[in-house]
Order: sequence, then structure tokens, then C-alpha cells
Amino acid sequence: MLIQSPADIAASEITPKDVFDRRREFLKTAAGASLGVALQPWSEVFAAEKLAAGVKSPFSVQEQPTSYKDVTSYNNFYEFGTDKSDPTEHAHTLKTRPWTISVEGLVKQAKTFAIDELIKLAPLEERIYRMRCVEGWSMVIPWLGLPLAALLKQVEPLGAAKYVEFITAADPKTMPGVNSRVLDWPYIEGLRVDEAMHPLTLLAVGLYGEVLPNQNGAPLRLVVPWKYGFKSGKSIVRIRLVDREPRTSWVKANPREYGFYSNVNPDVDHPRWSQASERRIGEFLKRKTLPFNGYADQVAKLYAGMDLKKYY
Repeated sequence: MLIQSPADIAASEITPKDVFDRRREFLKTAAGASLGVALQPWSEVFAAEKLAAGVKSPFSVQEQPTSYKDVTSYNNFYEFGTDKSDPTEHAHTLKTRPWTISVEGLVKQAKTFAIDELIKLAPLEERIYRMRCVEGWSMVIPWLGLPLAALLKQVEPLGAAKYVEFITAADPKTMPGVNSRVLDWPYIEGLRVDEAMHPLTLLAVGLYGEVLPNQNGAPLRLVVPWKYGFKSGKSIVRIRLVDREPRTSWVKANPREYGFYSNVNPDVDHPRWSQASERRIGEFLKRKTLPFNGYADQVAKLYAGMDLKKYY
């Protein structure tokens, strides 16, 4: 098995000490919110306290996480620009409270959740996941979140629902990249229902014990660790259960280079480069890319009988 239950690891071994100390100071500040000294709205303070209580998950990999600095400063988030540093420089304009997520479509009962209400649907878990970008770089990130299945069960998908579509925020006032034509906004992604309900599929609301930074997809993003990173939509506002495969943003933009499934596959090259190896951020040498990003034991059965070179 490539995913193992982790031994009890001290938080200081996972989180760099400076980050850990900074989080502790943040929570001290939050405790003074009633005296007016906190710098964030109360809903965000509550979220931070909740995230700090996340329990470790048996789905975590036993690998050294990428540094907090790299995870929060080297990002793809085209709503804020196409350079890796653009999200860090521009995402402060995003307002994450109030924030609601509607879940609708082929469901027994459509519902709309405020973000702080959604956070309380299931115990938050810390999951240390490998993440692989289609561009050839990778990270190991300690996410905090809840299984997507916990949310979908709240609305009871109908038998006719075959896919889940994710629609993200696209506000030109707070997301300057939306004013460009690099993609057809809003950003749309999708999964089959069985992929969405898989226990590895996570709705992340934090990382490294902190509220999810804006540049990483605040306040709510998808994390599907066996697929290339662009499948994990950020700043989600709407989720729809549908009977047909969603026409996702990158498939619309360039179907030759980006397929609907986008499972990490070292045997299927991107038209412009090989996917056989990757460079983990923070390391000099490249490493071999693992099928399904190392999660084959858990998810390969979802694609039994499929030609993964055709359904890429």
C-alpha cells in the first residue's frame, strides 16, 4: 500500500516551527476578539479555531510536507494572474466572508450552506497529500478539510446523477485575472459521482493548521490527489449534480492537451512535455512520476476496463 496510517507525529515535525509559532500567536489574537483587538471578522476567527482542532487522517502519506512558504507562494490560480507569484500578490482582494455554497441539480433536496455551517458538517481532518501539477512540479501539502461525500450526502443525489460539476467564483472586482481571456469564466471542473464520493476526495478549508489562504483557494477548494492539480477547483460557490459529463474549463480551452479525467499517468505525455518525471518543489533532482500520483491501490479500480490513454 502506498498510503499508510501515519505514526503519531508531533505537529512541530510536520509544520515548520516559525509557522507553528505564528499560528499560536494568531489564536491568541483571536481570543481577544470580544475586546475588539482581533484583525479578522468573528466568522473567520471561529474557522481558525475549528481548523486548529483537525484530527490526523489515516489517508495521509508519510512524507515530508513542502514548506509553508512554497505552498503559499507558488500557485496556479488564474483568477489572479497566470504567473506563479500572481495569486500571492493579488489574492488579498478576495473577500471570503460572507460566503455560501449552493448544492443543487439532480438531488432530493437542494441546499445552500454558509461556509462556517459547512465546516461543521463533519469532523475536520488533517490529510497530508501528494499534489502533482500537469506542468511537471509537485508538492506534499497538509490539508485540513472534510470528505466531499459528507456534503453530497446532505442533499441525497438521485440515481440519475452521474457527474458532479464544480463552479468557482469569478468576480472581476476582486479577481483581476477574470478580466483576461485566458479562460472562459467562471472556472468549471467536474468528477464522476463515484470519484466525488471516494473517501480520498476532500473539500479543503485550511492547510498547515491555518485557515486556507486566499491564494490557495479560500474559503473552500476541492482536492483530488490522484489527478493533476487543475482538477481541484478553488473558491467554489456552486456544486451541481448532473447526468452528463460537464464541459470543464480546460477541456473547452484546449481539449488536445487536457482531458476530463486527468489522472496522473506517467505513460501519457502532455503534447508539449513528458509526464514520466516530476520536480518536487524544494528539491533539485527529479523523481519518477507514480501512476495515479501514488494512489493506485485506492483508486485504480474506479477505471477498470478503461483505456487510460484514450480517457486521459
